[in-house]
Amino acid sequence: MNQTSKAQPGPALTDTSTPPSVIAPDDAAASLADFIRQYPRLMILTGAGVSTDSGIPDYRDEDGAWKRKQPVQHQDFMRSLETRRRYWGRSLVGWPVIRRSQPNPAHHHLAELERRERAELLVTQNVDRLHQRAGSQRVIDLHGRADEIRCMTCDYRCDRQLVHDHCFDLNPSFRQYQATVAPDGDADLEVDFSDFQIFDCPRCGGILKPDVVFFGDNVPSVRVQTALDALRASDGLLVVGSSLMVYSGYRFCRYAREWGKPIATLNLGRTRADDITDLKLQARIGETLAAVLPQL
Repeated sequence: MNQTSKAQPGPALTDTSTPPSVIAPDDAAASLADFIRQYPRLMILTGAGVSTDSGIPDYRDEDGAWKRKQPVQHQDFMRSLETRRRYWGRSLVGWPVIRRSQPNPAHHHLAELERRERAELLVTQNVDRLHQRAGSQRVIDLHGRADEIRCMTCDYRCDRQLVHDHCFDLNPSFRQYQATVAPDGDADLEVDFSDFQIFDCPRCGGILKPDVVFFGDNVPSVRVQTALDALRASDGLLVVGSSLMVYSGYRFCRYAREWGKPIATLNLGRTRADDITDLKLQARIGETLAAVLPQL
């Protein structure tokens, strides 16, 4: 991917020296509709901001800073029994929120953009599968899916709820706990996890882990390549609900700029790509997308 040539430039860059204030959805929609009409086949990249209206918390504030302690690291999960006990114990409280969540209007509006052939591919950093449940067909789950479990030794796979049911059977006292829900099925549960019994792989006894790219792990190369191929074939990149602070998402903005693809962002707050974005819209996502569709 060592492309150095530049395609024709997109719209003039927006001045992002100072963070823009939130604008009305109708105003944002008029600008975004113009962008989509000019660049009708988009790769769409989504982040946690798309799912907050479904009741799933996000990680970062409007300045892109962490709202809370960073999530579990891949190597810590794999090496530390204590970390795994804490992870599974807390997720008994946090996971049901994701399992019961439903697609919100933003998911349905993005699915409608696909039906209207405006989306080359939707690449999501979310692991909740709400885009698929809203009807999107061409989706890459960049960071995996939280509803599926795999064994890190033999690749045994099962539905996540099965593991939680077994964990409750092994740790019945955990049914009584309640806590504030955190992103990605975590919860702010602070109890003694030292006696928590983990359910290991029923086939080989190996470590079971959600089929999610934890922090410190690498996104599978085939997913990245599929997304880059779609970006190359697209007319531009639309980022929705992501601060792009994680490089796995930000890289697509870097490639878009290198390949001369125009970039639009729709997000409440700053993004890591503000200095290379052609159209920055700080507005409510669901309402903006709802107002865009009648204009296309």
